[in-house]
Amino acid sequence: MSPSRAKDFQQCPLLFRFRAVDRLPEPPSAAAVKGSLVHAVLERLFDLPAAGRTEEAAQSLLDPEWSRLQAERPDVVSMFAGPEDLGAWLAQARSLLTQYFRMENPQRLEPAEREMLVETELASGVLLRGFVDRLDVAPNGAVRVVDYKTGKAPNPRFQDEALFQMRFYALMLWRLNGTVPARLQLVYLGNGRTLTHDPVEAELVALEKHLDRLWETISAAAATGDFQPRVSRLCDWCSFQSLCPKFGGEVPPMPPEGVEHLLTARAAPQ
Repeated sequence: MSPSRAKDFQQCPLLFRFRAVDRLPEPPSAAAVKGSLVHAVLERLFDLPAAGRTEEAAQSLLDPEWSRLQAERPDVVSMFAGPEDLGAWLAQARSLLTQYFRMENPQRLEPAEREMLVETELASGVLLRGFVDRLDVAPNGAVRVVDYKTGKAPNPRFQDEALFQMRFYALMLWRLNGTVPARLQLVYLGNGRTLTHDPVEAELVALEKHLDRLWETISAAAATGDFQPRVSRLCDWCSFQSLCPKFGGEVPPMPPEGVEHLLTARAAPQ
């Protein structure tokens, strides 16, 4: 179970099913692909020696990373009506890189990890997996988990929801290493704001219990095939409206192999 799939189920069980069980393809999203492009540039930036980590260097990485992304996913070109549309989109990506340099000085940072795959197993046997954008370790051993966001920081009312992913990472790192990360940091390039949170053990214990309960609910849905749709304002951005009964669609039969794949999120008993 990953942070994104856990969030999908909490948002809409049917959306979760289409992504995690049916594993249906989705058209590329301009916002999501822009995020992938900017993340790739910031990851490559730290391949350079500290003195070379300038804004000019970051901007020079954007076109090669865009070419690499197109080679990996040719369908991304379909997002644009023409060269002017693409040019405006690339200009937005460049402005996000400019914003990054207003928020951090990468010449003063030496990340311990970048795009780090983290996997762990909870006591219940539920397997967790996620990718951490950046892990910083201070001289005293304190760990900071950093995630870049190319959108805008949320209203304070929705900060707990935004921190769900970061607490998920903190839980995995705690279970792996035995130490709670000192700080969780979300860097919002869309409006130049940073959201930080210093987690404590009690909240990670509570999250672990929540994820165990969530997995039991997911397992029950898989056993019965009952993944109910949940209508919200997020439906406007859903790729699967044509298959959703709330929008007049018909849900396809659930593939048995998809259910089998889903249930590998729990470790086999020893």
